[in-house]
Amino acid sequence: MKTLLTAVGLMIVATCLALSGFAAEAKKGKAGEELFNKHCSTCHREGGNIINAKKTLRGKDLKANHILKAEDIVKLMRNPGPGMASYDQKTIPDKDAMEIARYILEAFK
Repeated sequence: MKTLLTAVGLMIVATCLALSGFAAEAKKGKAGEELFNKHCSTCHREGGNIINAKKTLRGKDLKANHILKAEDIVKLMRNPGPGMASYDQKTIPDKDAMEIARYILEAFK
């Protein structure tokens, strides 16, 4: 009986830990979405691009433009091509830029 109670207790603890991890990830994704909406959605609404239709944030276009990971997106935010505003560290800190980049990669697969 004692072993059964211990096993059940451990399962409850493990479940709570797992759920808290999912909640943290969901909150993280929400932060990326909020930052994206604040800084990027004017030109990149729903992952599109109002300046250059061939450079959307959708997976196939990102791959075609050799943008494969979050760091690639942050690099473009810091030093973009013609038509896109530059976002320096003061405007969007690295932590926030990475949140935006991860959101883009997840939301617009």
